[in-house]
Amino acid sequence: MKTLLLARHAKSDWDTAGLRDHDRPLNARGRRDAPMMARRLRDEDVRLQRILSSTAIRARSTAGEYAAAFGLAVVAEPALYAASARTILGIASALPDDVEVAMLVGHNPGMADAVAELTGSFVEFPTCAVAECAVDVASWSELIEGSGTLLRLRTPRD
Repeated sequence: MKTLLLARHAKSDWDTAGLRDHDRPLNARGRRDAPMMARRLRDEDVRLQRILSSTAIRARSTAGEYAAAFGLAVVAEPALYAASARTILGIASALPDDVEVAMLVGHNPGMADAVAELTGSFVEFPTCAVAECAVDVASWSELIEGSGTLLRLRTPRD
């Protein structure tokens, strides 16, 4: 059994005209929510071992808060930027088997779609939400559509 945490980046800032989507930073709410969610996962005794993040600034910043809370490094994964569900699950299926609990930090609609494909559960996926999915596989390479169960959806508002 593996655990996959699918996380959407925290709220981003749209105030800078002409800034590329990839380069948008977190806004004040995002800078508040990301460390709060990271502490919450840590305090709930989630045993996170690996964090992969989209290369977008808002995703890397969000992932950095999780990394700080768990004493981990962030692995930049360019394919997570604007990724489809299929791409997200493909990235997860390539994780090393010694990792039992992993987090992918990315964007919607891909993250919500990946939860749906993996678990059959259709969820609202606000910014900074984290879907905790149990995946009934011995090896990440066995991860396929429908092989997971949504254990919990955490949002900054609950």
